Amino acid sequence: MTTTNFSTLPIAAELLSAIQSLDYRDMTPIQAQSLPAILEGRDLLAQAKTGSGKTAAFAIGILHKLEVRSYQTQALVLCPTRELAEQVSNEIRRLARAIPNIKITTLCGGRPLGPQLASLEHPPHIVVGTPGRILKHLETETLKLQALTTLVLDEADRMLDMGFHDDILRTIAMTPRNKQTLLFSATYPEEISRISNTIQRNPLDVRVATMHDDTIIHQVFYEISNGERTTALINLLQRYQPESGIVFCNRKQQCQELAEELTQRGFHALALHGDLEQKERDQILVQFANKSCALLIATDVAARGLDIKDLPAVINYEISPDPQVHIHRIGRTGRAGNEGLALSLFMASEASKVNTIEEYQHQPLIIEQLSTLETRGPYTQHPPMATLEISGGRKDKLRAGDIVGALTGNTSLTGTQIGKIDIFDKLAYVAVARPVVSKALRILTEGKIKGRKYKTRVLR
Repeated sequence: MTTTNFSTLPIAAELLSAIQSLDYRDMTPIQAQSLPAILEGRDLLAQAKTGSGKTAAFAIGILHKLEVRSYQTQALVLCPTRELAEQVSNEIRRLARAIPNIKITTLCGGRPLGPQLASLEHPPHIVVGTPGRILKHLETETLKLQALTTLVLDEADRMLDMGFHDDILRTIAMTPRNKQTLLFSATYPEEISRISNTIQRNPLDVRVATMHDDTIIHQVFYEISNGERTTALINLLQRYQPESGIVFCNRKQQCQELAEELTQRGFHALALHGDLEQKERDQILVQFANKSCALLIATDVAARGLDIKDLPAVINYEISPDPQVHIHRIGRTGRAGNEGLALSLFMASEASKVNTIEEYQHQPLIIEQLSTLETRGPYTQHPPMATLEISGGRKDKLRAGDIVGALTGNTSLTGTQIGKIDIFDKLAYVAVARPVVSKALRILTEGKIKGRKYKTRVLR
């Protein structure tokens, strides 16, 4: 039997130590199939579903060959969204923490240019970003890639869907010919094959299952009548009573309106869509990930690439016309061996979409009527945590331990009442148990963190 332990890989001891410190033991299928080739320097064309571990695969490959003493940009990772770029940067940082002096910079649209220009004055070893902003820096020569050895296209199909085809090719034209190119795509449209043929040299083709195990994800479709979509959604929430979940809509306006209506009905719901400012998106994702928000009402910006673990349920308020998008939506639940729940609403006029999903999955779908639902009485969600926003972050050298110390030192709060902590450049967020949020706010407002006062407020 072939072992899939990371210790069998020909990588440096400090990198292996970082991998093990993150509690990674055995490689996932995509890692086991791709890492040997990546470490050998081969180009790679890989298909794998969201949550398969592909980020760690290319991150390990990048860090393995990095020349830390060479202060030039040696690796570039292109991502479709700001959220995914931030997540990829954080994953690389976690794996790189045992290797001193590695500089990683994130360059995304929707963020101020000033800090990015300042960061690029001393070239980073690794750049992660979105195609439009990366191209802008290349064209103004604030980013130089003459020393690039590794190019990664992450979620390449999503970048094509978002219209980045030309930006990607123009970016690649500004990179050295002699480099390793790793192309990861959750789906495999013909355009992906054409791009691979254009930019890659004899790539290893790796395919990992894109369907979800129906023994892990319980998927049910409910037929509804016109005008009862929101009522049907509330009935599903009352019947299944998930601790948290993502509700998918196809349109931004629908997303915002539904979140507002659910909030009026006593649910703790927040909307995530492309019209939000980056700070608002960060706040919403922080609250959902740290269990301060029960329902995330989202467009497909949330379907892939977001670091949201242990998600009990996904509900399709509106079915996607693309069966591949549907698969990625429901793939947010049922991860890491946990059972997941995927519920979908459709009208008779949308039956063709349901048939397309059934054909794509190669297995019959469970279709039920709402009248068969046995409700379990009135139900509104009360998230166990609340989020405090602190007006300091990485730029102020704030660390998670500093915040925990300020909350628990000489106070009646305990570490068990403190949840996830997220630190950004200028802001930090800490989740605390909802019953003690007023006490925690008072501690941070009246006290100090590392000898300094910071403004603190509770997010709704």
